[in-house]
Order: sequence, then structure tokens, then C-alpha cells
Amino acid sequence: MASAYPRGHGTLARMPTRPPVHTKPIEIRWRDMDGFNHVNNNAYLTYTEEARDELFTGLLGADTTGRIVIRRSELDFLSGLTQADDTALVDIWVVKLGSSSIVTEEAIRSGTDDRVAFRARTITVYTNEARDAAAPLPGHVRDLLLPLLDEEPAG
Repeated sequence: MASAYPRGHGTLARMPTRPPVHTKPIEIRWRDMDGFNHVNNNAYLTYTEEARDELFTGLLGADTTGRIVIRRSELDFLSGLTQADDTALVDIWVVKLGSSSIVTEEAIRSGTDDRVAFRARTITVYTNEARDAAAPLPGHVRDLLLPLLDEEPAG
């Protein structure tokens, strides 16, 4: 699968080398399309959000996931998806843990020809109960995420 991730394009030139920790297939919906019959750029963010939520909720539970918010996203749009691609395959890697942050990298591939259409690096932060300030990652959360860390951080 590593060959499916082109190197040297955009700012996210280096993708993790090991298999993703989670892949979510998402049917490309008619409502995701723009006036040019391509998946709208906003839909790529929705796809990665759905996949990240599925990973975090399944692993950490809904209460913990409800306290995780996005603080930063870095995006590279590499190839347009259309309805002919049928399915967007969203791959996720956990690449870094901070005191309160979780850094993930995401790639979206075409379900028909496996080409990479989109890559992202997302920094999420665990928050206090009021969700107005960062809070340290609880020990059990860190314990669940540590085994998922990519062996060669992408940057």
C-alpha cells in the first residue's frame, strides 16, 4: 500500500510507512458533490472527521471523545474524487501524543483505483469538562493510544 501515497507533493510530502490504524469506507454521496461534479473540498474534512470520530469513540468511548476538539488541520488536495469513485477510503495514523494533544495523519483514497486524493495532518486536544481549555490526556487514554503510534513520525 505504501506506493499508493505519492511522495514530494504538497506540504505533507511524507506519509507514515506502516499500515493505517483505522480505515473507514465512506460512500460518496450526491450531496457531497459541487457544481463541477467533484467532491466538494468541505466534504473531505467531513470524511476525515467521521473516520477520526469512529476510531476515537470505538477506542476511547463517547465521553472521552466528546472532550477532544480540533485545534489545527493541515491539508493537501491531490486529486479530485467524483461519484465514479464510489467510495472514499479514509486511512488514519496516530503519529504523536503530547501532554494534551493527539496528532493524526489522514489520507483519503479512491475506492475504485486506490489513488490518494487528499492528505491531512490534524492536531486534536483533550479539554477540561467545560471544553474551554486544554487538559492533560488521562493515563488510560494515553495507554490506549501509545500502541497505535506510527514508528516513523511523518514530521
